[in-house]
Amino acid sequence: MTWPPPLEPRLVGLAGRDAAAVGEAATRYGYEYATSDWRELIADDRIGLIDNGGPNSLHAEPTIAAAQAGKHVVCEKPLGRDADESYEIWKQVAATGVKHLCGFNYRFVPAVRLAREMIEAGELGEVRHFRGRYLQDWAEDPSLDTWRFAPNDAGSGAIGDIGTHVIDLGRFLNGEITSVSGLVKTFVAGRKVDDALEAAVEFDNGSIGTIEGTRLALGRRNALQWEINGSKGSLAFDMERLNELQVFRADGDRARGFKTVLVSEADHPFWEFWWPPGHIIGWGDTFVHELHHMLAAIANDTDIAPYGATFEDGYRASEVGDAILRSSTSGQRETLAYRTL
Repeated sequence: MTWPPPLEPRLVGLAGRDAAAVGEAATRYGYEYATSDWRELIADDRIGLIDNGGPNSLHAEPTIAAAQAGKHVVCEKPLGRDADESYEIWKQVAATGVKHLCGFNYRFVPAVRLAREMIEAGELGEVRHFRGRYLQDWAEDPSLDTWRFAPNDAGSGAIGDIGTHVIDLGRFLNGEITSVSGLVKTFVAGRKVDDALEAAVEFDNGSIGTIEGTRLALGRRNALQWEINGSKGSLAFDMERLNELQVFRADGDRARGFKTVLVSEADHPFWEFWWPPGHIIGWGDTFVHELHHMLAAIANDTDIAPYGATFEDGYRASEVGDAILRSSTSGQRETLAYRTL
């Protein structure tokens, strides 16, 4: 879709835990070979970029090894199983000088990018509130035993799986989070990771907000929703209506309320790649934008930040998640103290 691409990728090797499954996937997607040992990819001098979509427990070692071998790296979120591991990944990878991107793909939704541009342009005035929530309903079954429900593999439950997306979008749209007061809860008997989280947060710009995440909101399939209120207007978004941005301007007719903007015009973010106005795109296309951004940074030696999430962003999201968990345990408000390199 993004023809010509910044770089034209050659699909060399694909690694996975199940030899038969990864072999089938390599054939399906056109990789030259498949392996059940990720170390083979690191040792292959033909490979210049590693995309790590493995379980959270396999984010650190392969990603660091790839960077130390001189390969650029993409790593899925959460960057690590906790803030300590995330910080170590960032520190080790940053020291190599390779390009690194953490997979917060919702930064690459056209409506989200348009919102960021409007906020940067001052169209909302003084931002006062951010409220974000990610609601899913698929985790009710107590017999679920994938890696997402194993503490050693996942690190956390809803916090790292979906809460981290809300945290990152809060930071992306509204700036750094400075303090949190959180509640974390496990509802399903016998489950060893969290099912849900709620947090009241304060941002560096003085605004306040809420962050919510649950995998037990029956009827909500993939409802990533956020709203930002400022002195001049408000913006609202729902992932289940991915191509729409709700816009309210205080200088307009208040009786008319929010206006629905279909983010598909030729001058809207990312739309140079797609269809005529009104012909919407889908969730998977956000990864096209994300990987295009990564390839352009490699080709042109440009920064991943501020629009792409670096490993520092991945670490900071984990630091906020850990603070929410600590606050829930202690019953006290937690002030964030971010580490630097």
